[in-house]
Amino acid sequence: MIKPSKSINDAKRYINALKGKNLDVLVNLGRNKTARYSGMLTGVYPALFTISPFGDFKGKTSFSYSELLCGGVKVRRMVSND
Repeated sequence: MIKPSKSINDAKRYINALKGKNLDVLVNLGRNKTARYSGMLTGVYPALFTISPFGDFKGKTSFSYSELLCGGVKVRRMVSND
């Protein structure tokens, strides 16, 4: 369900601010399955954004902004331990 207080433009602004940053990504795969990985936001396009995963993750790395709004994918900036 889409949260009424957010819009696609809000999601685009949020993702655009994270371009080139290292991210933690949580993807809902359905049927109570999730995948968590770390990667870098490499591409921001009008309809979707792409994340290049670190390591050997084999899975979907491009997401639409509606997936972000609906909760199918959650993205947050990685916290460094510097």
